[in-house]
Amino acid sequence: MPTTELTAPLYAIKADLFRSLAHPTRIQVLEVLSAAPDHAASVSTLLAATGAEASALSQHLAVLKRAGVVTSARTGNAVVYRLSRPLVAELLVVARAFLREILSESGARLAAADDLPPLSDVHVGGERS
Repeated sequence: MPTTELTAPLYAIKADLFRSLAHPTRIQVLEVLSAAPDHAASVSTLLAATGAEASALSQHLAVLKRAGVVTSARTGNAVVYRLSRPLVAELLVVARAFLREILSESGARLAAADDLPPLSDVHVGGERS
């Protein structure tokens, strides 16, 4: 189905969502929130879990918030971030399953390579013994 005037903005929105997820620290934040009770955690908890500098974490959280992936609320002196929707956690589950499948295929290929006959008379660089 070709892109139309109506579908083009939808693809752009989806691309923006994936761009907002495209950093290891952001994925780690989302996984911490997914595993937390009520899908929520304080900034101090996220700092400890990610090991990120406060300023860098703040920028990552701002990207996620602009994308609508997380929300924030002040509770006393603490700022608590929460997944905006449970679907975000489901997205991470699917992404992890996808990654595990890719890694298992790579592992199977590596195991198959290990089962190939040895090449004892050839050295790295093509030099023969």
